[in-house]
Amino acid sequence: MSFSALKLSEPLLNTLTELGYSKPTAIQKQAIPTILAGKNVIAAAQTGTGKTASFVLPLLEKFTNEHTNNDHKLRGKRIRALILTPTRELAVQVEASIQQYGKNLELTSMAMYGGVDAAAQKQQLIWGVDILVATPGRLLDMAYQRALHFDELEVLVLDEADRMLDMGFIDDINKIIERLPAQRQNLLFSATMSADVRALAKRTINNAVEISIKGNKSSQPKIEQWLITVDKGNKSALLSYLIKEQQWQQALIFIETKHGAAKLVSQLAKRGIKAEAIHGDRTQAVREQIFDDFKTGKLQFLVATGIAARGIDIDGLSRVVNYDLPDKVDDYIHRIGRTGRAGAQGEAISFVAKDNFRNLCAIESRLGHIIERKEFDGFPVKKTVPVSILNYVPKNKR
Repeated sequence: MSFSALKLSEPLLNTLTELGYSKPTAIQKQAIPTILAGKNVIAAAQTGTGKTASFVLPLLEKFTNEHTNNDHKLRGKRIRALILTPTRELAVQVEASIQQYGKNLELTSMAMYGGVDAAAQKQQLIWGVDILVATPGRLLDMAYQRALHFDELEVLVLDEADRMLDMGFIDDINKIIERLPAQRQNLLFSATMSADVRALAKRTINNAVEISIKGNKSSQPKIEQWLITVDKGNKSALLSYLIKEQQWQQALIFIETKHGAAKLVSQLAKRGIKAEAIHGDRTQAVREQIFDDFKTGKLQFLVATGIAARGIDIDGLSRVVNYDLPDKVDDYIHRIGRTGRAGAQGEAISFVAKDNFRNLCAIESRLGHIIERKEFDGFPVKKTVPVSILNYVPKNKR
């Protein structure tokens, strides 16, 4: 199937051709025509399956048709579509996709998030915006200041709904929804469909078409996963060894705390390896500069706290490292999903200490297979990590 079969207009099709998009992904095939038909949607699909385009493209198509037919004239401080995202980085990237796909269209969009001066964002809203991408906290601040109104809103999109709930945004989401027109199209997209996400969907969306894209061998990312058992005190030395001995050209390194991120950057620097850390305390300008440097290759090694996992979308990222193994299995899935995108080969390495054994068992149970273990001379383990429960055989059956 081609994108033309989805009844997208010529300007959008031309742009997709220029971008090298030959055919829609599984989620796009189902979501785009359903959204264009005006139906509510609850969609679950893994990271890297093209979820953003599956709701951005039909929004652009819908609003372009109305603009061409003069069916709608946007008033000041009004928006037509609201896309809620959990992080600043994701808001920026979704809005960048809107700009990219809609470059030949006469539609307006903006990203709105905290950590920057609100004055410029208020100024952008004065004449109205067709599509607003926002984080919940800053959106509510603007609403309280009457910098925008929702009375002309047509579509609500909850993007990365599972992550928003994980980050504790449920109260903000409820406050936002209370302000929206009752008559609107609702779209919810999530990488996982937990009980909390289903409860949110039930409260928010009526008569929805449910779309669930289950991975298959041909569509799953090509990610080589392996782990190293290591004592906690040796992790920074091991990381430096791998970077140098295996001649890594790039790595996104996930760590649990802001303090740990700063400490690791310092430890790497002492061994002649330049890295930068990104976390919630850094200003938006600094974060954006670091992301740009990492995307362009100017910066080879980026240390990020887990909160940034959903906001990082880099084509061709060759490697991710779980310096700290996450507590939640979904976080592991999302982290490694930063690599191996769009059919490219990726690599995911995890450092596992004895204290991580329970988390490792949960991860391997979700994956349905044992993650390959590798050893390196010079890094003996004093606190042995047991064999995974997936490989455990009771004594009476041996």
